[in-house]
Formats: sequence, C-alpha cells, structure tokens
Amino acid sequence: MNDQLQKFMFSAAPVRGEIVSLRNTWQEVLTRRQYPTPVRTVLGEMMAACALLSANLKFDGTLIMQILGDGPVRMLVVQCSSDLSMRATARLADGIEAEEVAVLAEGVTLAELINVSGQGRCVITLDPANKQPGQQPYQGIVPLNGEDGPLKSIAEVLEHYMHHSEQLDTRLWLGANDDRAVGMLLQKLPGDGGIVPHPHELDTDTWERVCTLGGTLTREELLEQEPETLFRRLFWQENVNHFEPVSARFLCSCSREKVGAMLKMLGREEVDGVIEERGHVEIHCDYCNQRYEFDPVDVAQLFATPGLSEAVSPAADQRH
Repeated sequence: MNDQLQKFMFSAAPVRGEIVSLRNTWQEVLTRRQYPTPVRTVLGEMMAACALLSANLKFDGTLIMQILGDGPVRMLVVQCSSDLSMRATARLADGIEAEEVAVLAEGVTLAELINVSGQGRCVITLDPANKQPGQQPYQGIVPLNGEDGPLKSIAEVLEHYMHHSEQLDTRLWLGANDDRAVGMLLQKLPGDGGIVPHPHELDTDTWERVCTLGGTLTREELLEQEPETLFRRLFWQENVNHFEPVSARFLCSCSREKVGAMLKMLGREEVDGVIEERGHVEIHCDYCNQRYEFDPVDVAQLFATPGLSEAVSPAADQRH
C-alpha cells in the first residue's frame, strides 16, 4: 500500500480502525525543506495522524493541526483536506539554527522540543469548504500536558485531545523516518456505532482486546512492514469489514495570485518600502518553499489593475 489509508470496522463491536502509509506524500515535504532529524520525526508523525483524523471528516473541508510552544521548535503545522491532499511545515525558534536542534538525541521528547516551560498547546481546526454566512471554523485546543505531566509524543497528545475534546476513546501508533510516515488508529465509538448485531453476537471485550494487540506493535515494525502485513499479524482472528482504500497526496495551495492578493492587502506604501530597500519583493511559502518574486514593474501592475497578479511572469526558479 503506497500513500493510502485503509479504514476498517470490527463486526462484533462499535470499534473502528485505520492504517495509513505515506511515502511519496512525505517525500514531497522532505525534498522541499531540510529538517533536523528530531523535527522530521515529529512532523512525519503529525502528517500520519492528521490523515487518520481527516479520514473521518463529515464534511468537505480541511483539518489543520498545530503544535505550538516555546522550545527550540516553535510551531509544527499539518493541513489535510477531506480528499487527503496534504502539506506540512515546521518553524524553529528565532536565533535557533537547524544544527542546534539536530544535535539533540534521537529519543528527545516532545516536551524538550516544543514544550519546555509547560505552556505548549495543540490546536485542531476544522474548516468546512462551504461555510454558511457567519459560520466560523471549529477549533479545539488542549495543553501539551496531561494529568501526570508533559505529554511525550504526538500519539499521547492526540489521544488526550480526542478524550477531552471529542469524548472518544482513541489509541494511536505513529512513526516516521527518511522513507515514510505511518500510523494506525483504533477508536471506540459511542453507543453501538451504527452496528446492531444480535445481543448474543456483541463482543464487549473487543476494545480492550484490539488495544492490547495494538500495544504489541513496535515502532520498527510499523515503519518496516507494509500495512497489509501488520493488519494480518494483529487482527487475523478478528471479524473485520474493510472499506475502499483512499489515496493521499502532497498538495500546496499557494499561488502567485494569492501572494499578489496578500501584497495588495499590505498596501502600496509598505510594498513600495520593500522595493526601495531591496529592489524587489520576495515571498517564500513555508509549506513548499516556493519562491515568488515581484519586481518594481510587477508591483506597479499589481496595484494598477485588479487581477493582474496572476498575469505577472513567475520567478525563474519557481518550483511549480
């Protein structure tokens, strides 16, 4: 399974699961920006987790996951649409060089990376594509601390989030390396989850049993084995219904037209100030590292006639 998400449902209980493997999608992120290993690991796990959570969106729109704090890493962001098109970025603290983060041990905790003072938080935003007038995106926020102190991994953060914000028992297993980002989710649904078996067929122990089986999964197995192999190893004795796999892909929504619109919002005076100082305006997309350059002629056209931003010739080294 390459860049796909597989959903499944246990037949005898209201328990669902998902397994995702992102190879090409993850590589598209890594080729655009060079992240230190600890940052790359956390960002890859976030991508896998975001895909798992987005697969259950009940609307056409976007899920945005942000981890914010005050460590060497200040922000990690993953955006995933309901069609599993994804992008991701990370931002280091001002004055922190990538080399300073890279020397941290491979096993560095999330708290050491981004939650040094214990004030870090996880923000998940659900943004429908076709919002009603006045409708605002839904946003849930939880601290990066649990009852027993700082949470140590993205899996712990999201299990904490789902329990407190969605009231859903959820277990996550996540992993990422230079090759791919992978994850598995198990979730106990409220009530019967839409499953109405005969009373004698309902297995009330399913949730505890499948979580115990999932707990035998190591990070190495998750990264080295294909999802089909993992599923057979873990749940070969379970009666499971599988759904049609869904493909994932990298997609950045930035464009020259959008950058032009942003510059127009800044105003002619401020943009002209940058032109006077530097001779041109250069904008880099944080997600895909795309460079957009506007010279004095481009800026004059941009402010002279509405809509001309998309007609301005792109920079020579534009990537897409």
